[in-house]
Amino acid sequence: MIYLKTAEEIEILRENNILVSKTLAEVGRNIRPGVTTRELDRIAEEFIRSHGATPAFLGYQGYPASLCISINEQVVHGIPGDRVIEEGDIVSVDCGTFLKGFVGDSAYTFAVGEVSDEVRRLLEVTKEALYKGTAQAKVGNRVGDISAAVQEYAESNGYGV
Repeated sequence: MIYLKTAEEIEILRENNILVSKTLAEVGRNIRPGVTTRELDRIAEEFIRSHGATPAFLGYQGYPASLCISINEQVVHGIPGDRVIEEGDIVSVDCGTFLKGFVGDSAYTFAVGEVSDEVRRLLEVTKEALYKGTAQAKVGNRVGDISAAVQEYAESNGYGV
């Protein structure tokens, strides 16, 4: 059964996701060579709590951190720790907040300093693939239409999903 949200619930979801966006921006301001992923996690947790929410990931099914951070070739949902960020890395940060009974969740990939042309192209193609997918999120379409658009664009540019 599909549960339709009330206008108030939609507003709470909006609040959560604005806070996620602001948290990702705060983390992004602190991503630089020499910083550990643990330090970024601490910054995010403090920021989220200072805005009246709690980190949605922390403690979820035993997860030990507020963020999921993956560097370069690491698969999503990396656990923050002592790994030091280096010049030329790409750092994917997944963030979630819990506020007023609802969760906000989003991720962003940051380029650290100067990245190679190959990495820059990867970032451009994956961003455009996201836009191709979201363009298919409309009444009458299915989730498969979204994923097909992403896959088609990625593969037409020499990438896989």
